[in-house]
Amino acid sequence: MSEVITIGEPLTTFASSEPDVSLVDVEKWHKIMGGAELNVAIGVKRLGHSVDYISRVGNDPFGEYIIKTINQHQVGTKYISEDDDYFTGHQLKQLVTNGDPATFNFRKNSAASHLEPRVIDQVDLSDVKFAHMSGIFPAISDTAEASFRKLYKRLNDANITTTFDPNLRPTLWKSHDYMVKTINELAGYADIVLPGIEEGKILMGSDDPEAVADFYLNGERTKTVIVKIGADGAYVKAKDGEGYRVKGFHVDKVIDTVGAGDGFALGVITALLEGKSMKSAALRGNAVGALQVQTLGDNDGYPDQDGLAAFYAKEGVTEN
Repeated sequence: MSEVITIGEPLTTFASSEPDVSLVDVEKWHKIMGGAELNVAIGVKRLGHSVDYISRVGNDPFGEYIIKTINQHQVGTKYISEDDDYFTGHQLKQLVTNGDPATFNFRKNSAASHLEPRVIDQVDLSDVKFAHMSGIFPAISDTAEASFRKLYKRLNDANITTTFDPNLRPTLWKSHDYMVKTINELAGYADIVLPGIEEGKILMGSDDPEAVADFYLNGERTKTVIVKIGADGAYVKAKDGEGYRVKGFHVDKVIDTVGAGDGFALGVITALLEGKSMKSAALRGNAVGALQVQTLGDNDGYPDQDGLAAFYAKEGVTEN
């Protein structure tokens, strides 16, 4: 069994090769694997920790590609099932020279959206130390939400430390109000909540980091909130302590923002697995996010331990 577990929907992504061309007009594409929770799993493994991924893919070429590629990343696939009736989710992704890329999803009625709660009963949690939960998977269907909630309950009952990233995908939810209500409820079941400052404005009406942290510290289980504030780094506050900022890292040129938030999450998780302080965990999150935005692809910038050490040495910072 692995140290870390997560649940999500993997996507076969067709990424544009033509900068700043709309999804309507682009003609040249290349195929990559996507999925926020899968990005976290890949980065956790790259930093030397074992991880399992719970999902479902279709019995189709996209599904075969997904499983083959996950295996190449040495992420555990024993909890990925194949579905003969429903297709693997896929996505189109724009290439941009500034800002966030446009995307278009083909996910409605996908294989992952039919991952039933009974599957969660088969998951062995005996050696799991951390679980990463994201607001994307419960958005894709009522069935997925039920499975997500069942896993959450099992994790909480087993007293396994959980992180929760809101990862807002408004187009996947049945309504804006349901998204806000559900995300805020689910956040309260996590030990560590990782909202972005822009998500704070949508979910609780403020872009003040301390206000966002205080809001989520009201969660019944939440002990720590780390608010991602982009290039300025992160704001950390625990239920029983004072809030503080952890600096970000300067990036000369942002190539692609996709995967930066997932990089932050995996940085926090792996640092805590290694016995680092919460401040160092946020610092590592900032570092991995900064490395990721300098690359194309959803997870190409995630470092191994040597790469992380080299980045810290260049920046003149140390973990503790």
